[in-house]
Amino acid sequence: MSTIQHPTNDGNTSLFSIGDIQGCVDSLTALRRNLPRNCHLRFVGDLVNRGPASLETLRAVQALGDQAQVLLGNHDIHLLAVAAGVRKRGKSDTLDDILTASDRDELLTWLRHRPLALREADYLLVHAGVLPQWSAAQVMDLAHEVEEQLRGADWRGFLADIFGNAADRWHDELRGIERHRVVVNALTRLRFCTADGIMDLKTKEGPDGAPEGFMPWFEVPGRRTADVTVVAGHWSTMGLVMRPNLMLLDTGCVWGGQLTAARLAADPAERTLVQVKCPQYRDPLA
Repeated sequence: MSTIQHPTNDGNTSLFSIGDIQGCVDSLTALRRNLPRNCHLRFVGDLVNRGPASLETLRAVQALGDQAQVLLGNHDIHLLAVAAGVRKRGKSDTLDDILTASDRDELLTWLRHRPLALREADYLLVHAGVLPQWSAAQVMDLAHEVEEQLRGADWRGFLADIFGNAADRWHDELRGIERHRVVVNALTRLRFCTADGIMDLKTKEGPDGAPEGFMPWFEVPGRRTADVTVVAGHWSTMGLVMRPNLMLLDTGCVWGGQLTAARLAADPAERTLVQVKCPQYRDPLA
């Protein structure tokens, strides 16, 4: 592993966001060696699955305590549903080490209390994306609605009903589980949508693979979150994107790409990148 670019070390005030780890704990360890020692970290989700060490990754990030905050990604929610007995394991899952761990319940309780969205000054952090008709304030409100369900007594029942591609569009009149399905799909799975926010939840290719009539969610004209800098991961085939109001940080660690950290500075010119090269644990063509 090698450092691609070093940050400016400005001491205790440094704040970095880290892309999808997916169980690649050695890459996370290598990345952290190249970050300012006392910096604060924001993980954009998908701590687990597909990589070789999901359990060690969860333990390592949980052990950071107040130094880090973690968003829920689609793989993290999938883990919770599998552990709850309401969703089948996938053929490529690497979750058994968590499911059989002695501290399984502690880790899962910690995980389901993680947020779906975060605000850091003029930054809005989510795992995947946001629908064009949502403002940053609305994203936070909708995320809190889902977080309350995941943290509640009936979280298993909630997870049993939350999955499905049919929940692909937002209406202000949506209520209950239909409302929450759309929120979860957007915040943890979104890549492409139409100009009026209808989601395509199947296509996983990069921007050249957009279905007819669809575009990357961040390219929709008039997107209401264009007034903040959205930070996300999830889309490894899109790769690194750094714009004044957008940072996409999933650079394909588990696929043999890189694990990326980006400094969340107010000035886009100071948004320094730190990256480490990662071993390939999964073949993207398999």
